[in-house]
Amino acid sequence: MSLLTSSSPPTSPSPTQLFTFNHQLTLNSPSSLSILATHFLKQGPNKVLPTPRRIRVVFNNTTIVDTTSAVLVWEHEYYPNYYIPESEIKNATLKDVQPVKGESDASARVAVAELTVAGRDDIPSKTTNRVLRFDSSWGELASLVRIEFAAADTWLEEDLPIYGHPKDPFKRIDILPSTRPIEVRIAGKTVAKASFANHLHETGLRIRYYLPLGAVDPAILRPSTTTTYCPYKGTAEYYDVVLDGKEYKDIIWYYKSTLHESAAIAGLVSFYNEKVEILLDGKLV
Repeated sequence: MSLLTSSSPPTSPSPTQLFTFNHQLTLNSPSSLSILATHFLKQGPNKVLPTPRRIRVVFNNTTIVDTTSAVLVWEHEYYPNYYIPESEIKNATLKDVQPVKGESDASARVAVAELTVAGRDDIPSKTTNRVLRFDSSWGELASLVRIEFAAADTWLEEDLPIYGHPKDPFKRIDILPSTRPIEVRIAGKTVAKASFANHLHETGLRIRYYLPLGAVDPAILRPSTTTTYCPYKGTAEYYDVVLDGKEYKDIIWYYKSTLHESAAIAGLVSFYNEKVEILLDGKLV
């Protein structure tokens, strides 16, 4: 799930599938990060993978990271975050503000930290406390720093910006055009029907079906103010559905434009399978 927005993006698991600490990280306080640190002290990360990609981080209009030694760390099973070797952080200072100890540790091996970039010219100094710093005894996480994705101005892989969160190198997207008839029902009533759809297959997630907007009954559509961000697709916008006086919030999403790998779904709309009935070739999926 992208934690930058108020609604689960189409590529995300449901909130109930995420670890409790991942929900708590949406709180803007150092104590929320200590939940993640405590989780690591007890269980460690799900997976760790060094990457040769050039990773840059911009904070306070200053490049503070430019490295080919970043590490992908899976805090949960759904997607990774980039962790940075402390030695690769430049033009900034780190200060521990909340040490976190494990039950059997004599001293803290991880700390919530503040990262500060000094002011210059007409740019004032800036500090974020959305940082974890691991000491040298951490094995796979030794001497790494976690900078919360949303706390930075920009993250770059090579020369492309990262949207929402880093991509998982073990997952892929396939978009397959299909002429199998598709029908969408809400509360037993047909709200969309098409003879064509693009089927989006994403590793580990359910198939999403993208239909032409014209296939949806326009009388039920209400534009939503919700937007979400997907690193594979771009920025999603939403429709609420009002049917027989009942509102179904953010049940449809679409991308006006997409990243190049998902161009085939631009301008099409998709329904949350979990909240509607979808019939493909007359059979419920």
